[in-house]
Amino acid sequence: MKRELLSSRLISFLAAIAMAAVTPAFSQELNCTVEVNSSSVEGTYKNVFDELQREITEYFNDNKWTDAQFSQTERIECRFFLTIKEYADEKVKGDIQVQLSRPVYNSSYTTTLLNSKDTKVEFDFKEGDMLIRNDNNWDSNLTGLLDFYAYLFLALDFDSFSPRGGQPYLDKAAAVVQMAQSSGEVGWQAFEDTKNRSAVLSSLTDNNTGMIRDMSYAYHRKGLDEMATSPDKGRETITESLKAIGKVYQNSPMSVALSMFRDAKMDELVNIYSKAPQSEREEVFELLSPIFPTDTRRLEKIRKPEEQE
Repeated sequence: MKRELLSSRLISFLAAIAMAAVTPAFSQELNCTVEVNSSSVEGTYKNVFDELQREITEYFNDNKWTDAQFSQTERIECRFFLTIKEYADEKVKGDIQVQLSRPVYNSSYTTTLLNSKDTKVEFDFKEGDMLIRNDNNWDSNLTGLLDFYAYLFLALDFDSFSPRGGQPYLDKAAAVVQMAQSSGEVGWQAFEDTKNRSAVLSSLTDNNTGMIRDMSYAYHRKGLDEMATSPDKGRETITESLKAIGKVYQNSPMSVALSMFRDAKMDELVNIYSKAPQSEREEVFELLSPIFPTDTRRLEKIRKPEEQE
């Protein structure tokens, strides 16, 4: 599978460069759909917000984020929805919904890797501003936000194709967080919020919760990608991989990694286990129900798929 090869070559930039010498056409990595919703804001700022949407779209999709080689059809599908709640004195306040998906091998199905909301969003923007990427210096909170999410998208995608293949991009995201913490901007401080950007990074890098990255590889590459040819074997691998969620909960029951998993995967799990043996459905239910007590109704659909509405 070509994307898996690309992921493995991430560790060795020399191999990626050598590949570039013999492959004629490559593209940027991200194919990000950007939407700026300003319906809550009064005033005649349409041009500003249209320009903001265009600048963010170009920032994600026109920059080259890695040394790996992507063809046009291999670009990573992601979504970035910014809801503006306030705009005054050229300062935007609102929230962001970010989504990330990747194709499942040998099928037309796409699986969600990330579906998360960021409620600590503030940055300055006025008409005529241009967003310029600079990995080495802190330019603005807006470009910092975009850099963080670009690297998070890459890290999660690469992790799903090779064991911890996204490490270089988590390192890049960590550098962004470090610079942001020095800036004093909201949404970045280590103990400011249990679900902010710093917490998201920690959930993927901390030894107590980082096993969720190993789960991602097993769940997606060894599980979902195998289900087209061997449904039972692929599903059994997914069931085994879910034990990592139990370990995360045991080590850090308030970790944002748990809510990120729930928001991305709960509905998918209902479909995965719709044709599983009863014993396997019971095993998954017993594992997840203590971790997600407010999702009992959805989890019951795993245990009793015949009662789905």
